[in-house]
Amino acid sequence: MIRLMIADDHAIVRSGLRQLLSLAPDISVASEAVDGAQVLEGLRRELPDLLLLDINMPGLSGPDLIVRIKSHWPALPILVLSMHNEGQVAARVLKAGASGYVTKDSEMEVLLGAIRRVASGGKFIVPELAEKLVFDISLGSDQQPHQALSDRELEVFRLLVAGQGVNDIAEQLCISNKTVSTHKTRLMEKLNISSTAELVRYAMQHGLLN
Repeated sequence: MIRLMIADDHAIVRSGLRQLLSLAPDISVASEAVDGAQVLEGLRRELPDLLLLDINMPGLSGPDLIVRIKSHWPALPILVLSMHNEGQVAARVLKAGASGYVTKDSEMEVLLGAIRRVASGGKFIVPELAEKLVFDISLGSDQQPHQALSDRELEVFRLLVAGQGVNDIAEQLCISNKTVSTHKTRLMEKLNISSTAELVRYAMQHGLLN
């Protein structure tokens, strides 16, 4: 039996996953978490066979959370379940230590196969993203400006183009307004952009809107 921890800040997502996974005879949901702090707390209490992790949660999340987890529990398999279908995002979490990456629009059979493969020590990435990663590597010399953003800058970028203000972003990421403003300034400099409207336009041009 593969015992999972589900980490996602959306109750409906967790509930849906729990119901769907209950249909699999070899998989059970042992625990749940809604943010990075709860993930770490839950892992300290009881280590599952696999962590099914959303990378966009309040506070510590994404590659930073994965690095933290792997520093304490290096053998724990992590399968990322994300709404983002860009090769760049997948590459970041895989580099941080995740063993697999599945998008939330994948079929249930794909998710089940990924869970079984990663739990047994293998690697998994959805085919369409694997293809993007291959092209990203082969065309590495033609790197896009947004690929130079740090993980946190990319996170702030996504929230800005989603229409959130500095105060909202600070609250969601559990960081100060000043820190958000600093990230915003730096990412706009890297993209050579001077307004939020231009950020949205850039996101549309590069397929970064979700």
